[in-house]
Amino acid sequence: MASASASAAVTLTARGKAINGADDNEKLNKDEKKQDNMNQKENVKKKKEALGWMEWLRGWLYIVYEMLFQRIMASHLANPMPLAPINDLTFIVTGSTSGIGREIARQLAEAGGHVVMAVRNTNAAHDLIRKWQEDWTGRGLPLNIEVMELDLLSLESVVRFAEAYNARLGPLHALINNAGIFSIGEPQKFSKDGYEQHMQVNHLAPALLSILLLPSLLRGSSSRIVNVNSVMHYVGFVDTEDMNVTSGKRKYTSLVGYCGSKLAEVMFSSVLHKRLPAEAGISVICVSPGIVQTNVARDLPRIVQAAYRLIPYFIFSAEEGSRSALFAATDPQVPEYCEMLKADEWPVSAFISQDCRPTNPSEESHNVETAYRVWEKTLELIGLPLDAIERLLEGEEVECRYRASKE
Repeated sequence: MASASASAAVTLTARGKAINGADDNEKLNKDEKKQDNMNQKENVKKKKEALGWMEWLRGWLYIVYEMLFQRIMASHLANPMPLAPINDLTFIVTGSTSGIGREIARQLAEAGGHVVMAVRNTNAAHDLIRKWQEDWTGRGLPLNIEVMELDLLSLESVVRFAEAYNARLGPLHALINNAGIFSIGEPQKFSKDGYEQHMQVNHLAPALLSILLLPSLLRGSSSRIVNVNSVMHYVGFVDTEDMNVTSGKRKYTSLVGYCGSKLAEVMFSSVLHKRLPAEAGISVICVSPGIVQTNVARDLPRIVQAAYRLIPYFIFSAEEGSRSALFAATDPQVPEYCEMLKADEWPVSAFISQDCRPTNPSEESHNVETAYRVWEKTLELIGLPLDAIERLLEGEEVECRYRASKE
């Protein structure tokens, strides 16, 4: 009996503790919920409006490191870069009349690819083709290059280009979004669509072009979207409620516009990489060409241009700067790497450094929540529905707000 009483006492005690524990847990849960609500309110109040100073400092240190040591890091690469066989493959290269884009187009054509120069100045492109054909005489078959008009400052022009190319019902094996602007020191300017020019040319227009060309990229599977990005995205910041940087929360400078547009491109690419199913066979890659002496420098202040010329050892030529994009567009191992990232649910898309090796983009680019906000805001700004990707992959037509009205 004594042992039974003792056992009952223990049971009751245990039950009492369990009840008290349950009460305590309930109180704790209520306290935790209150704390979560308070934290959420605090987070709303303390919404990130710029990079933290440590992120900013690390970003600039990385940029300086890249400039000082990029030539050493890329010393293993040949120049020009030998390319894998690309006969019968089709490439669209935007901004291909100067700088890195011109080198990409020329080298792809000389390696046997069919190159479409997507440019605003078609006369300059035709002049280049004539020169390249003359230089190539006697070295092989005539270069397979053509020109199509594309003005990234007009989203209507982007839609027209995509419709014209898709109407061919042919494959596209790589879209190389190379065109970009960096108008250092210039006042804030807007496109006729109403968007800050850096944001439109460097991000919005390439995003629209990439999505609208999905039908052709599907026909070219395994295919690739290669976005020529910049190391400057390491100091970029994107506020999806102020993509034009007009609210006054941040002071606009061309550096703010440029770096923000390049970060937006990385974030958008990361979500696009996740939204495209593996069976589509379309890889999304961002590349850094390094610090390159190109026509982007034409917009730099004269003193900065002079500095560019004084340190030629550190600065890449356009031919050297083209290597990472050429690698991303042609190397057979790149799709495997992209598939591995997708399988591992890595938060960002593939990013290839100027030395043609995978690298990690900026800390801010890993902010998945912001990346999805950038994705949704971008689709809104370029006039596409949120389910555009899925519908295009299913073979449906998708209406874009910037499609020219048909009379």
